[in-house]
Amino acid sequence: MRTNNFSPLAVVRNLGILAHVDAGKTTVTERILFATGTTHKRGEVHDGTTVTDFDPQERDRGITIFAAAVSCAWDGHRLNLIDTPGHVDFADEVERSLRVLDGAVAVFDAVAGVEPQSESVWRQADRHGVPRIAFVNKLDRAGADLDTAVESIRRRLHPAPLVVQLPIGSEDGFTGVVDLLRMRTLTWTDGTAAVDEGPVPDDLREEALRRRRLLEEAVAERHPAALEEFCDRETVSAGTLTAALRDLTRSGDGVVVLCGSAYRNRGIEPLLDAVVAYLPSPLDVPAVRGVNGEERPCDPAAPFAALAFKVNATATGRLTYMRVYSGTIEKGATVWDAGARRTERVGRILRVQADRHAPLERAVAGDIVAVVGLKSARAGSTLSAPDAPLVLEPPGVAEPVVSVAVEAERSVDTDSLASALARLAEEDPSLVVRTDAETGQRLLSGMGELHLEVAVEKVRREHGLTLNVGRPRVSYRETVGRGVSGLVFRHVKQDGGAGQFAHVVLDVEPSAEGFEFRSAVVGGRVPQEYVRAVEAGCRDALAEGPLGGHPVTGLRVTLTDGSTHVKDSSDTAFRTAGRFGLREALRACAMVLLEPVVEVTVTVPEDAVGAVLGDLAARRGRVSGSVTRGGSAVVTATVPLAELFGYATRLRSRTQGRGTFTARPTGYAPAPAVTTAR
Repeated sequence: MRTNNFSPLAVVRNLGILAHVDAGKTTVTERILFATGTTHKRGEVHDGTTVTDFDPQERDRGITIFAAAVSCAWDGHRLNLIDTPGHVDFADEVERSLRVLDGAVAVFDAVAGVEPQSESVWRQADRHGVPRIAFVNKLDRAGADLDTAVESIRRRLHPAPLVVQLPIGSEDGFTGVVDLLRMRTLTWTDGTAAVDEGPVPDDLREEALRRRRLLEEAVAERHPAALEEFCDRETVSAGTLTAALRDLTRSGDGVVVLCGSAYRNRGIEPLLDAVVAYLPSPLDVPAVRGVNGEERPCDPAAPFAALAFKVNATATGRLTYMRVYSGTIEKGATVWDAGARRTERVGRILRVQADRHAPLERAVAGDIVAVVGLKSARAGSTLSAPDAPLVLEPPGVAEPVVSVAVEAERSVDTDSLASALARLAEEDPSLVVRTDAETGQRLLSGMGELHLEVAVEKVRREHGLTLNVGRPRVSYRETVGRGVSGLVFRHVKQDGGAGQFAHVVLDVEPSAEGFEFRSAVVGGRVPQEYVRAVEAGCRDALAEGPLGGHPVTGLRVTLTDGSTHVKDSSDTAFRTAGRFGLREALRACAMVLLEPVVEVTVTVPEDAVGAVLGDLAARRGRVSGSVTRGGSAVVTATVPLAELFGYATRLRSRTQGRGTFTARPTGYAPAPAVTTAR
């Protein structure tokens, strides 16, 4: 870890805004831009006037679809902020953003608490080791309760919530907060942008002191310096608390919790102060490490290294968003693209303000910028100095679960459609375009029904194409229900010249992992280099299973025996034997078809619960819980993804438009009545 209080990088914060859909994430971002003076008018989601939701589809649908980057300044610090999507279909955008961020603000609804996608993005941040602070939003709503929301954070996300504020008033009467560190009140008045500071009123002093004591005890339990001061003085000073909260946030041992109402512009300034005080600068995070173990410090004088995390392929050129981890890059510089294995020239460097850009002469370690001129870079590409190449671990890409057939209505538009789809897949790695070998149809695969709707609509709007789109189809998998032992396969080919010979004996059995391969061959009957070829061939065979040509998962293959030929054995021969041998073994196994399932959370009026439960049962849903919250019922169920197509329309009709639902993938489960033994 490096610390250098005099470095310009110490005043940089690269952070994301994370939340469940409709928790107020984009509104928080808009209020941050307004509070920092970046914008002079508060944008509203319902009016379609937000800075970060600038895409026409985002404004039409009222949700964030694409991660948008903005920069602003607060208290002498520069904040590079990314507003991420909250809908599960666009979780891959969140994944790519988290890969390049140093910290995050997790936004929670004060009524709903931790919602399904809140939990998903929290787990994503856990995987990337991104420190977070929490902002409990919408305290002005009916039924809002800070303590209940904090308890849901503790129960479902399992961090230690460290609440540093006490709300003043409740629901529509919420006017401000008590800062428990400084024991001062912060209040806001409608129609003004200023925050008023004052002493804690007598009627709140006892409760404020009680909560301050709870905060001190919680921090002292987890921080040695705070514990020492607490034991010596029976209290902890504001300075010690601030330092301890910073350490606990950055280590992940605690999460600072603030509250407010972004829509009414209450609580934003303290949130910005907390971002500056508790979240790390680029200097506070470990040096970036390449896949081969080499490290690059966050130093403008070090060799250049950056990771591209987003690409916008427009008709006028490609915009590549990247996080600079080390070194300095200037306009006109040449960089090495490790993925494409070629050099590229940087035409321009831009500071991003959503859909607006400001030119820069250079970018240094710790910056998040966009560059123009790169032709081959994709999301996940490493860019480095040509004389000091480096490869960074790219963000993970989720596997698509839903597909639709897409074709141009006019045959003359076929080539234009192919080009448009290729550009889509270039921008969004979680979209996959392929051609069905049997039907010849062009298939577009993605993370959900909405994901594909947005992609198709983007092609229609931006390219002016009239399209025919097939009914969505889910991506099935096949697995082994009962295995087979001792399957013998010989690959012998002789057609003049050197031939091919490979003999393998395979055992196949179910496994909890996706695919496992091991060798139990003794006596060197199959040399190690051929064992690796057999494994490669088996992996080739996983692309198509015997039930319906779906990918195969959940199996363990053991090479138990085999033999070679002095002249005719080769890597190619054993790879072929592995591929066709496993195909034959799978035909001998009892195979099970798996279908994707999702956890659905449905929120409906209490009088509509019966109809909703009946509808879920008809869709093969298994209800796992039902709670009543603020006059509404929240039903949780596991439902096959294939049964959810069109569910939004059905739910609205059954609840007179008052019902909503969210869904998140939970994996695969056996499809009914399709277990096949061969």
